Amino acid sequence: MNGFIDFLDRRLSGPIARIAEQRHLRAIRDGVISALPFIIVGSFFLIIAFPPFPEDWAISLWAKENVAKILIPYRMTMFIMSLYIAFGVGYNLAKSYKIDPLAGAQISVMALLMTIAPKAIPDVGFVLPMGNLGGQGLFVTMLVTIIAVEILRFCKQRNLTIRLPEQVPPSLLRSFEALIPIAIVLLLMTLVTVVFNLDLHALIGKAVAPLVTAGDSIFGVLIPVFLITFFWAFGIHGVSIVGTIARPLWEVYLGNNAEAVASGQATLPHIAPETFYQWFIWIGGSGATMGLVLCMLLFAKSRYSKTLGKTVVTPSIFNINEPVIFGIPIVLNPIMVIPFVIVPLITATLSYYVTVLGFVNPTYIKVPWTLPAPIGAYLSTGGDWRAIILVVVNILISFLIYLPFFKMYDNRLVEQENEENSVETTV
Repeated sequence: MNGFIDFLDRRLSGPIARIAEQRHLRAIRDGVISALPFIIVGSFFLIIAFPPFPEDWAISLWAKENVAKILIPYRMTMFIMSLYIAFGVGYNLAKSYKIDPLAGAQISVMALLMTIAPKAIPDVGFVLPMGNLGGQGLFVTMLVTIIAVEILRFCKQRNLTIRLPEQVPPSLLRSFEALIPIAIVLLLMTLVTVVFNLDLHALIGKAVAPLVTAGDSIFGVLIPVFLITFFWAFGIHGVSIVGTIARPLWEVYLGNNAEAVASGQATLPHIAPETFYQWFIWIGGSGATMGLVLCMLLFAKSRYSKTLGKTVVTPSIFNINEPVIFGIPIVLNPIMVIPFVIVPLITATLSYYVTVLGFVNPTYIKVPWTLPAPIGAYLSTGGDWRAIILVVVNILISFLIYLPFFKMYDNRLVEQENEENSVETTV
């Protein structure tokens, strides 16, 4: 077993972990995370605009009459998430190169805005279409942000900047240093968007369409679920590794679903935003360990398991399960790793097809991940009470699968405690 674990660690987990820490991927991850407050707060206005109550209730009638006004905060936050993400990615990438992060953030926002051509509307003037500033524009955002910051870095390294005397205030000095790279990026994006009339969003959208489709399939769900639990089995934070690569795609799904709801579509386009994983699969944390915690509370015989169960139940309710993963421990534990990997695969499959068949609404609202799973699932689906039932069923499945493995492991702990007691008695 140790040899097998060592082989996997050297051949798979180590290389993928290094890929996830690659400079540009890390900047994208941190940039997306930096925009989460805007996404979370903005998504709550979708609940207000489309309250989870009968249509003839007063609050529902009020929301229907005022839906356009209610959605304005949403359209200024979550609806244009790519704008905030561009700022965050540019900032973090420039910071990793030890160049002015604010200049990196600003030049990235400009590059993104230059991919969208303003349109002239009679009696109004020029308007900027906002559709591509949402989730569907995320791939273009990542591309132009990286290009813009790399141009900034190139100019800095080659001293292609306007130099001022040292007596000039630092803020003014940095501003003039960014003039040439900003001019280069602006001219480049003008050539692309205005001169050659290329729609980068349409081109990139067609290029990544197979990826978007694959990521929303059952295999597109099961693969990241397996990899996340696999990495945790070695003590590596699986969500940090897999999320670095997959989170931009998950945000596209979430943004598209939210936009579909805001536009009044009856059917949402995607099954598997990150909120799908959070509320229906990772109940209690990675590995769906809420069921394991219940096993400890109800069936533990060893003193260690009884004490651990009482200690970890509160953080597990709020989806914090590092105490479980390292307390049992699950890491490098050949008994407990088996259900840790199997349970999420089963609950993911069930949740996916339940959602596909329309028994539960797809998720489209980003709520804080520390909410208890039934509440989070209810809110993220826009108030679908059936989501609560699915969460309860998944917890029950987790409990039943973890139980025999936990009993096996707990019996070993009991034997060890008995041996230790007998030694102490002899002494």
